[in-house]
This record gives sequence, structure tokens and C-alpha cells, in this order.
Amino acid sequence: INNGYFTGEAKPGILKGTKPDKFCQAGKGSLMNRYQEEYNRKKMSARQVLENIQSRDFVFTPMAASCPDALMGELQHLKDTGVKDVILQSCIPSVDYPVFHDPEMKAVMAHHGWFFTAGLRKANAQRLVSAVPQHSTSILRKTLDRIRYEGRRPVLLTTVSPMDARGYMSLSISSIYEMDVVRAGAVLLVEVNPNYPRTFGDTMVHISQVTALVESDRPILCVDPAPYTEVDATIGKYVASLVEDGSTIQLGIGNIPNAVANELKSKKHLGIHTEMFTETMVDLIECGAVDNTQKGFNDGVSICSFTMGSRRLYDFLDDNPMVLFKSSTYSNDPYTIGRNNKFVSINATLEMDLTGQAASESVGPVQFSGSGGQAETIQGAQMSPGGKSILAMHSTYTDRDGKLHSKIVPMLTPGAAVTTSRNDVDYVVTEYGIAWLRGLTIAERVQALTKIAHPDFRAWLLEEAEENHIW
Repeated sequence: INNGYFTGEAKPGILKGTKPDKFCQAGKGSLMNRYQEEYNRKKMSARQVLENIQSRDFVFTPMAASCPDALMGELQHLKDTGVKDVILQSCIPSVDYPVFHDPEMKAVMAHHGWFFTAGLRKANAQRLVSAVPQHSTSILRKTLDRIRYEGRRPVLLTTVSPMDARGYMSLSISSIYEMDVVRAGAVLLVEVNPNYPRTFGDTMVHISQVTALVESDRPILCVDPAPYTEVDATIGKYVASLVEDGSTIQLGIGNIPNAVANELKSKKHLGIHTEMFTETMVDLIECGAVDNTQKGFNDGVSICSFTMGSRRLYDFLDDNPMVLFKSSTYSNDPYTIGRNNKFVSINATLEMDLTGQAASESVGPVQFSGSGGQAETIQGAQMSPGGKSILAMHSTYTDRDGKLHSKIVPMLTPGAAVTTSRNDVDYVVTEYGIAWLRGLTIAERVQALTKIAHPDFRAWLLEEAEENHIW
């Protein structure tokens, strides 16, 4: 270096006699220009983007609020393009799009649902969507096997945050399987939206990987935490009593997890390794209960796969390198989970029989939601040193006629899907207490679960157990 100029042998990519600061600025600008030109070539209307879909394509959509509204709202345009035998796969779509309820779309595409919402339950009643039984860590691999067997082409529709100077966009608030689909060579069709946060982990896609894009400035879907009831608060206290200082936690969405999180604020040195990053986790980080120092694995950072919540949540995640979005094949893998110290999984269930079988995704034969990562996080928690898995639920529910029913039952409703087998259930919590089923016989489980059932149903449960030889 002589007076700020490079005077040695020129190296590839370095111009001899160029000032380093000027070179850097020129290099960055030229790259940006090149990537911007490629971006502009690929920018088009939503309908033009969708015209890249061909007959027999398998079209993946992303999780929850990552669904690209600009594209999903125009998906019925496929009726005009002449394509046939397309498969659409959804997973907790946060908007009930008209395409889900259009009977004419049956001639164009079949709809597969990995996790139902109220809108998909309605579409299922119309026979316009069918659920896919699955585990979160294996469903993509099995689906890609099916795609290859049937000779289909994978396509991903998703939302991304804007491109940076190096041509990268972020998958933003969901990487639960999206990056795995990209790595499998999917045709990538994206909505670029500046209202979506830029996140890190398995989230970076390059403009060179994108086939076509549409720009949008629609607001990101914001959902504020719902207030929880006294029953939720009681359950939250019981669950929190099982969480020791230094535990690594996994929480879901809903009133009970919100109540649990509120009770965890007094804990110390908690860590986060979860499928969904929630609003309550921001609270736990900001109050100092979570510092990720004692996880024993991925110390210093919170691990998740997707998120959905308030504007405050998205602002916290934007450009935050302390939260990493990883594929569910990593975050929900029982062996990955088991490497964390004192891992505590906290999940919900709809119904449990007296042997410990948990039906968490269907009401009888009717699909209600999906299995998600429940079974895997339960197994992983019990592999973790000092780990615990917890299933929490209200002891009862009220039907449309106002009649009270027990959620702890002698036998599951006929046709119910067993999400978590009785072989894996560990702790069960209701507003009436805690039942620890680990290592108990059937007869002992009957007694333990009856004690945490609603008092009005305890005698009935014991009578049914006797009559049906549940012992």
C-alpha cells in the first residue's frame, strides 16, 4: 500500500491502482445494479407470476401469516390458464381465501391441508380440502418422495422481505419447511413486502433462485394476545411449577401458553427452543427470565421455526440476530431437542382417555387442526437431561346446547386421531392439578387422571373404568 493505493500484484477481483474505499463502493454498487436488473426482469403482476404454474405442479404455500396475499388472492386465475391436476398444500393459512371454497377449482387442483383452521374445516365439510396425517419433521421428506414418484414439479409461493445489496431476501416469519423446499429445487414465486421483518437462520434466498416476483405493500397480519381466563391462570401456575430455573422451553399459541409465560417471569436463566416464537417470549426476554445461557446447545440464541403476532413482536424480530429461524426438521427433531438442558415442552390437547392417549387434532373423525410438532417435542423433551413434557387442557368443555362434557374420558370419541400415544405422555395438567403418568400402570393412570378431572365426572370415570376393564 502506497498513499492509500494498492501497488502489489493485482488479485482476481482487485483493480491495481484503485483506492480500497473507492473500489469497495464501486464493487458494491455494480453488484447491486446487477441484482436490481435481475430483480426488475422478474417483477410482474400477480397473475403473470401465477402463470409460471404448470399442470401437475405441486404448489407449497408457507405457514400462517407468511402466505402471499397478492398471489393467493388471485389463485383462481389458474382456471383461466388451462392448467390441470395441480396440488395445493397449505398449513395454517391465516386468511380464509376464496379459492379454498370455489367448487370450480376442483377441476384445476386438489387441496391438501397439513394443519386446519376454521376456514379449512369449512372447506373440508364442502369436500374441497383433505387433511394429510403427518409429523412435522418427516412430512416434507415424505411429500417430496411422493412428488418424485408422481413426476410432479415442486413450486413454492411465499412472502419475503425486500432484497439487500447482495441480492438476498429473507423468508421472514416462517422457515418451518420453506427453505427445505427451496433446497429441493422448487420453482420460487414470491411476494416482496417491506412490512415483513428481516430474520436470520434458514431464511436467506437469493434473487437468482427466484423465478418471478410481485411487489406488495399490504400490512402484515397482526394478532394481539387474547386475555386469558382464571382457569387458564390456574393451569399456568401448575405448569410453571414444573419449570425449573435453567430450563429450555417450548410454548405454543393460545390462552394457556400465555398464562404459563406470565407465570415464568420470575424464573431465571431460561432458554428458548420452540416451533413458534410467540409474543410472550418477547416478554420473557425483556424481563430477564430468558437469557439462553444454560441451554447447553445453541447457547446465546433463541431457536424457532415460525411466528405470528403483534407489530411489537415483528419489530422485535426485525434484524435481530439473537433469534434464529430454523427448519422444523431441525427445531422439532427429537434428537436436536434432547441436546438442550432441562427441555420442557408445553402443548395442548383436545381429549385424553384414561390410559393417556391424547387426541389433539380431531374431534372424533372430524379434522380440527393438525399434529404439528407435538409428538416430536414430547419425545425430545424426555430425551433431554432433566426434561419434561406437559400436556395442558381445561378439564371440561361446553357444547352448543350448553351441556358440560369432560375432556378426560374413559375412551376417546370414536374416530379420533391419536396424536400422542399413551407410551409417550408424561405430565398432564388441568385446573384441578397435575398427573405425572411416566412409568405408571393403566390402573394407576386411571386414578391419577380421575383426580385432575372435573369433580362432576370423577365417579362416572371410575365406574366406566370398572365396567370396561380399564385397569
